[in-house]
Order: sequence, then structure tokens, then C-alpha cells
Amino acid sequence: MLPALGWAQEKSKLKITGIRLVEVKPRKPYPAFTPAAGSWSVDKVEVANPMSIYPEFKARRALFFADPGKVPSFTVEITTDKGITGYGGGGPGGGPVVVDHLAKLLMGRDPFDIERNWDICWRSTMSYGRMGVTMNAISGVDLALWDIVGKALNVPVYKLLGGETKDRIPAYCTGNDIEQHVEFGYTKLKLAIPHGPADGREGMRKNLELVKRARKAVGQDGEVMLDCWMAWTERYTIEMAEMMAPYRVYWMEEVLQPHDYAGFGRLKAQVKSTRIATGEHEYGRYGFRHLLENQSAEIWQPDMNWCGGLTEMRRIGALAAAYDIPVIPHGGGLNGSSHYILATTNSPWAELFLPAPGGPKEVYQIFEENYAISRGPEGIYMRPLEKPGFGWDYVVQS
Repeated sequence: MLPALGWAQEKSKLKITGIRLVEVKPRKPYPAFTPAAGSWSVDKVEVANPMSIYPEFKARRALFFADPGKVPSFTVEITTDKGITGYGGGGPGGGPVVVDHLAKLLMGRDPFDIERNWDICWRSTMSYGRMGVTMNAISGVDLALWDIVGKALNVPVYKLLGGETKDRIPAYCTGNDIEQHVEFGYTKLKLAIPHGPADGREGMRKNLELVKRARKAVGQDGEVMLDCWMAWTERYTIEMAEMMAPYRVYWMEEVLQPHDYAGFGRLKAQVKSTRIATGEHEYGRYGFRHLLENQSAEIWQPDMNWCGGLTEMRRIGALAAAYDIPVIPHGGGLNGSSHYILATTNSPWAELFLPAPGGPKEVYQIFEENYAISRGPEGIYMRPLEKPGFGWDYVVQS
């Protein structure tokens, strides 16, 4: 059990008075632009995925994703009787659970009671959830409550967690616009692998060429990681690891479907040329306990918008720390997880995405401002902003 946080021992004299879903946009959005010809986008180019075995869905993820207007990720707004408002993002489908179930359980409660509020949400949805949609809902609510606490105490969330463990966070960039990312200053790249078993030997060769290209771009001292997005098999992974061994891949991520804990464990035991990473689509401490019990991964990658929020992320991280397992959150530079990373010793890197090439200079200036980008021996670094709460600067649209 994690030790209680000092600020949580005090009653805030705040009460939750409203919980609703809202649409938000950044106060300073990126200007619209047409990306350069040939630039990479996960929405428009092929990326290996579990549906690649079906030709009609293979070309891109958007062909099988739920309609975002009907099964969306969401932002929840929680208001209090003292005018302090918090915002939190949760994963697909969780919004109705928030407004039609959790809201009535939390109304009138003290937002500082983080642990109790989380437990109420967890126990009340256990009969029909525990993973997936209900944890997506709990995540959004939990993050909004942490945002309120930071604003009430006038400190960034990372200070609520005990303060910084590093001056700044080394960041890696995900995506296949390799040359743009290196020119920007990244020395750590994660590639979205385009091919899996459905593409046969030709696909394996194309995957290898992408890795070669990345290794050449970052040089011998840079890092190259692979995002395989639940698309591979054990045999395919072993063969790809052998092919890519000369190019020193730092990790292979989510090579199997997330529930195959034993398969991940077998790969971790057999593959020595790289690290096995997973956890993006895992939920809560009990899901990560399965990873631990099966010795499934050397790196854990929970997503704070899906895994149960910051409260559960702390528990997952504590479990990992007891076994010297690094926690590198999925989307860690984007969704508030940078506060967790900054405050956590066994959380070394943050994931970022760079706006597509071809935009005006202002696009990349806004990106640098949003993530407090700096440069140094490990390439690109970022930090959470020094604003109360998570520091999100939103304009509420509804």
C-alpha cells in the first residue's frame, strides 16, 4: 500500500457540485495546414494491427475503429462549491458511465478524498467492469479530481506527488517521419510498424528496411523502438527480433494481444536482442499483477486515461518499482502523465508526437511551448508546465 500523501490528511472544505462531459480545445491551437506530401499519419497509412488478417480492414485503423462521435474518448468537468473546476480525460465509451452512474455517487463529496473517491468508483462498477470502459470512466474522473486538488493548493500535480526526481524528462518521438524527428533534435524514435504476419516475408523485409532507416538517422548512439500494436505472433516476433538484432532495437512494444500474459513471458525469456514492453491496453493494478506473475515484460506502459487515472498509476508504479521495472506511460508527454514521470524515479522517459512536417514555423513553436521543450545530451527533453493542477489551458465549447 502506498503511504498517504500529506495534503490528503486535511479536509479541503470543498464539495463537488457538478459533473458533466464537455468538449474542449486548446486556448492556443495549432494553425491549420496541409502536411508535406508523403508525411506519416496513423489515420491515413497502414499500421500493423489485430485486424490486419481481414483485408477489408487492413489498410488503416480508421476502417475498424468505432465512430468517434458515438463511442468517443471524453473530457469530464468537475465543479466545486468554491468555484474551483477540474478537467480529466478518459478513454472510449467511458463518458456515459461517468454521467449516468459515477456522478450521483460523488456529488457533495470532498475532492481531496482521492483514495476514497477512487474506491467508490471502483467498487460500484466492479459488477459490470473492472477493465475497459468502466476504467476509462474512472480514469477521467480521477484526473479531474487531481486537477482540482492542484488548483486548490496552487501547485502543479507533480508537487502533490512529492516533487521532482529529475530536472527534465528525456522524450522519444513516435511516428515514421524519421528525418523530420531527427532534424528537430530527437535521438530516440519509436516506429509504428506497418506490417505483420498477414504480409508474409515481404512485410518482414519492409519492416526491416524501416528499422535500418531509423538506425541510420539516429546513429549508433540513438535509440530505436518498435510499436507493433497487438499485431504479431510469438513466432513472427522471434523471427523479426533475429532479423533486427544487428540494428539494436531498444524495445518491441505490444507484439501480442494484451491478454496473452504467458506468451509475453515466453518471449521475454527467449528474446535477448531487445526488451519486451507492453501495458498500453492493460487496466489497473490487478491487470499489471498478471504481467508480473508471468514475467511478461521488462517495461510497463500504462495509459493514465485508461488504466484508472493517476491514483491507480501510482499503485501500478509502486508494484513495478518493487521489481525494478521501468514504467514509461503510453502517451506520457501528452495526457498529464508527465507529472507522474517527473515525480517518479522508475519512470525515465516521456512519449511525444511531433506535428506533421510541412507546417508553418508557428506550429512547432506552439509545440515547444506546450511541452516546455529543451535540448541536451539525450536529444529532446520536456517538462510539465508550472501551472496549478495539470496545467491544461482549455476553452470549453459545451
